[in-house]
Amino acid sequence: MRRSVYLDYNATAPVRPEVIEVVASALARTGNPSSIHEFGRAARRLVEDARAEIAALVGSKPARVVFTSGGTEANNLALRGAGRERVLVSAIEHDSVLRARANVAEIPVDRAGQIDLAALEQLLGEDGSDVLISVMMANNETGVLQPITEVVALAHAKGALVHCDAVQAAGKVAINCEDLGVDYLTISSHKLGGPQGAGALILGKGLEILPQQLGGGQERRRRGGTENVAGIAGFGLAARLALDGLAGMQEKAVWRATMETRIMAAAPQARIFGMDLPRVPNTTTVTMPGVPSDTQLMVLDLEGFAVSSGSACSSGKVQASHVLQAMGADGKTAGEAIRISTGWASTQEDLELFTEAWINLFKRKGTRSNVQSSAGQG
Repeated sequence: MRRSVYLDYNATAPVRPEVIEVVASALARTGNPSSIHEFGRAARRLVEDARAEIAALVGSKPARVVFTSGGTEANNLALRGAGRERVLVSAIEHDSVLRARANVAEIPVDRAGQIDLAALEQLLGEDGSDVLISVMMANNETGVLQPITEVVALAHAKGALVHCDAVQAAGKVAINCEDLGVDYLTISSHKLGGPQGAGALILGKGLEILPQQLGGGQERRRRGGTENVAGIAGFGLAARLALDGLAGMQEKAVWRATMETRIMAAAPQARIFGMDLPRVPNTTTVTMPGVPSDTQLMVLDLEGFAVSSGSACSSGKVQASHVLQAMGADGKTAGEAIRISTGWASTQEDLELFTEAWINLFKRKGTRSNVQSSAGQG
């Protein structure tokens, strides 16, 4: 019987069994966390306990955690609610940042996928008091980590604020908002093994946010609407489990290195994006020369492997990645890349099986395509 191997954690992680139990238990309770009676107070405890767990995951204070419906809403809340006129974002940001405001200015990245600090400084100008800078901590496609502390130092020296989308970094690398000095930070439940539909924006010390969703006085009047109690309870447990599992996540980097070494030995002309830079331990984006991404995805899916060609937030479309193109890849190269991402339930065997499948597919299709291409050029 065919074994299904899930390697698309950057799109969404399987919900942890413990989280499913907590969500089910919360759903079985009655109570609006804004109500003052016993039922409401019990719901409020679930929300506040989760708030403390999420603050611990990112090295912040519970009072600074604002619950949202997910990472996209949290990013929009930061970019729209920070009260800054000018917005500078890296060219490799998620669409929820790139499209959150009109007329954002893009900061270029180098071929390896890290932000160009000199270009940022030039865009910032002498006075950044009207500027918000948004730079993700880890890219969702390549896993490349950005120099956030350097970005913050440069920004704060000129009066600018910094938002960091840490959705793909949380639970994979240690995060401490106090040490980073970021003004706003975004995380999402379902990337951690929590339920979909819950996220959070973490505010820096002494900072506030202009609410974009109006209604009641929930979340200290920062985001109107009755909280998703069950989703938030699951989010809190997922955050605690992710923090406890940080050391174990580093083992994924060893498995990944073995996979990448074997792939490059079988296909030396392949490109692994950001390979020589610090990355989160679970992510690889690699090209299969001569084989389009959609072909790879279909064949691998039929063989039981769930991978992707980039962000899963684009209506299921397979299209050339703006991230890879910002890193200097031409359309053909970007169109031959797929992303492999592991997580809490992944095993070493999962990557070993995938590596065999990738190499076999390249031998069947990639080698043939490259031979035909060389013959045509002759």
